[in-house]
Amino acid sequence: FLGNARMDFEVGKIWGNGVPYFSLHLPRANQSYLYRSFNFNMMNYQEFVSDEYVQFMIEHNFNGFILNKVPLLRKLKLRETVTFKGIYGRLTDSNNPDVNPSYIQFQNDENGQRVNYTLESKPYMETGFGIGNILKVLRVDAVWRLTHLDNPNVPSMFGMKGFGLRFRFKVEF
Repeated sequence: FLGNARMDFEVGKIWGNGVPYFSLHLPRANQSYLYRSFNFNMMNYQEFVSDEYVQFMIEHNFNGFILNKVPLLRKLKLRETVTFKGIYGRLTDSNNPDVNPSYIQFQNDENGQRVNYTLESKPYMETGFGIGNILKVLRVDAVWRLTHLDNPNVPSMFGMKGFGLRFRFKVEF
């Protein structure tokens, strides 16, 4: 009646001492304009590092429950989707380059600003709303990054920091 939902819940821990940050857990990010269901679509590659984490993703497809109420849109058979994704974690002192200067250090960009961060201060979260079944193969999602907007190089669109449009091509029968 209200559609269907897909959920993904993941918990992880990486044991060891002095593990280089690029071998720790780096959340699946997506910097392209194509939408990926189980990636963080507004996160930069290698932006967050952790060795203990919990992440949750949900995608609910309403299958036209809302848009089918509008007479002109009913004929288009559009489908609406809402998403929420979040991850929280920490980097223990045994793997943290900030605590142990002999470890491989986090990266800096060409301006000297840090590129890699931990999630200890607050979780990373993003949400989105999509319209699918456009010409039977296209879905367009508006995605908002809810936290860590003060990090450098946060994606933006239309002058809105942390906002982006993503596209997905999928044939469904």
